[in-house]
Amino acid sequence: MIKKIVSLGHGSGGKQTRELIREVFAGNFGMSEPLTDSAILNIACERIAFTTDSYVVDPLFFPGGNIGKLAVCGTVNDLAVSGARPLYLSASFIIEEGFSLEDLEAVAVSMAEEAQKAGVKIVTGDTKVVEKGKCDGLFITTSGTGILPAGREYISTGIRIRPGDKLIINGPLGNHSIAVLGARNNLSFTTTVVSDCASLNNLIESLCDKCSEILFMRDLTRGGLAGVLNELVQITGTGILIDENRIPVDDPVRGACEMLGFDPLYLANEGKILIVAGSGTESEVLKILRSDPLGSISEVIGEIIPDARKRVIMNSVTGGKRIVDMPSGVQLPRIC
Repeated sequence: MIKKIVSLGHGSGGKQTRELIREVFAGNFGMSEPLTDSAILNIACERIAFTTDSYVVDPLFFPGGNIGKLAVCGTVNDLAVSGARPLYLSASFIIEEGFSLEDLEAVAVSMAEEAQKAGVKIVTGDTKVVEKGKCDGLFITTSGTGILPAGREYISTGIRIRPGDKLIINGPLGNHSIAVLGARNNLSFTTTVVSDCASLNNLIESLCDKCSEILFMRDLTRGGLAGVLNELVQITGTGILIDENRIPVDDPVRGACEMLGFDPLYLANEGKILIVAGSGTESEVLKILRSDPLGSISEVIGEIIPDARKRVIMNSVTGGKRIVDMPSGVQLPRIC
């Protein structure tokens, strides 16, 4: 059986391009005819949120997901942690000549499935085909828009954060980075490490609806928890104190980090967020998070403290304290 591949003709704007768009993308994404240059959307609100991101993960397929699922989840989560309700996505594909049409279809199907789970629609996009060797298989850029309900516009700014407010994460760190690293280098772990790649908008919506003291959210992607915590102290002008023994890390991830010299605090995640909740509401927040499979291992990991030097301090498992610095350099490139 001859394997079908993408050719330069698929990027010519002619018959092959139209067939690729209709058969691989529009059909899977539920786009209706006629396919026009712009999607016409109905959004009745005063404020909208808009975001865009590009995905170049290597390898394209990894335990727990692929570049397509990652693109949908990443954009949905960027909107959701801003307090918005994601509605619509666009998706643009740069495809290398010779790329497998079967793999491209698998990516498109996974995007459609994840969009359906998240309750969003992929409404427009673009495809370009480049010569062999000019692109590492497949790159995807997604943009997303959603409505920002009244009363949530402060969430992305952190302006309401005060000392005593609690820091909460919705589960163990590092699974995505280690899953991608394992797939990239054919590493065998005693227990398979699966990416945490997931759309968190439904979990976040439930949290925002039921608790008025959600003061800040940020997804823990590149730079990991350490990166977000250091950004947060710069935003707020306060300090942060966290407890190492309260930060969940799965045993296989911990073992891989110890063997390879990585720190889970700095590893990228694709289904984890940091939440700052008002002091006294942390039990309510944990109850809501733990009622959902995507937050079942949520933990309070620390709190905001007064500190004019804007430091992130960690109580270590050995009994001492150490400063958690902003990441410098890249532990793992091409993980999203």
